[in-house]
Amino acid sequence: MEERLQKILSQWGVASRRQAEQLISGGRVRLNGVPAEVGQKADPQRDCIEVDGVRIQAGNRPDAIYLLLNKPIGVVCTCHDPEGRMTILDYVPDSLRYDHGIHPVGRLDTDSTGALLLTNDGALTFALTHPKHSVEKTYLVWLKGAPSAEEIQRWRSGIVLDGRKTMAAKVQCLKQSGHGLDKQTLLEVKLREGRNRQIRRVAEQLGYPVLRLHRVAIGSLALGNLGKGECRSLTPEELQILKHQAQGHRDAHEGDRPHKRRTPDESITQESVSGGSGLGGKKR
Repeated sequence: MEERLQKILSQWGVASRRQAEQLISGGRVRLNGVPAEVGQKADPQRDCIEVDGVRIQAGNRPDAIYLLLNKPIGVVCTCHDPEGRMTILDYVPDSLRYDHGIHPVGRLDTDSTGALLLTNDGALTFALTHPKHSVEKTYLVWLKGAPSAEEIQRWRSGIVLDGRKTMAAKVQCLKQSGHGLDKQTLLEVKLREGRNRQIRRVAEQLGYPVLRLHRVAIGSLALGNLGKGECRSLTPEELQILKHQAQGHRDAHEGDRPHKRRTPDESITQESVSGGSGLGGKKR
């Protein structure tokens, strides 16, 4: 059966759909010996699809993999780092590390910690990261200083970044400690969008630099007691609920005006903390 090339590449774990579009537009994908075009359709059973000269084998579609990682600080959310820094693949079991198309879903800054979903399911990656699908993420944010109730309300209502106001956020003050210049505040922040370093930039604009940022949940998928640097497979129930949430938000936005297409990164990037049982991972 014919499918769009970007969908085929995502199903085979080569890349997310948006990444696949970049691969195609960059001339790295060939269909039957000819450079492919975004939106072009193909049948893996019949056509010769190549990425960087390597043919996609119809019978070699990898099994879908879904992992939750508690990303430590200092780890970059790419599968390869030219600077030699630790990447998310250093925390994936050896048996899954290569030739499975695993990639991180969404961003966590190198200096941030917490929940990061890893998968080779391009369709789920697309559903969870596309701007209009708006799956909620929950963060614990430690700030330097003590924002007032009015300033927290400004955050909730939206702050202008790069000429565009952020979507409404759920922001709750959990704790304040210290005195004078040593005051600190712990917030719980829930977002349905993920602009680059958004939480840090909003906090900085309000005058309260982020000291620590830790993501505790992606939709209903929570870290729980998963330890720092540990990863585990999602349960069937967790996966079903997460897919339902992604699908539900997509349906809810079906009639919205289309968003301007964002340029996809060559590899999905960045953000996370914590100690429990799981698949474990390599720590160099």
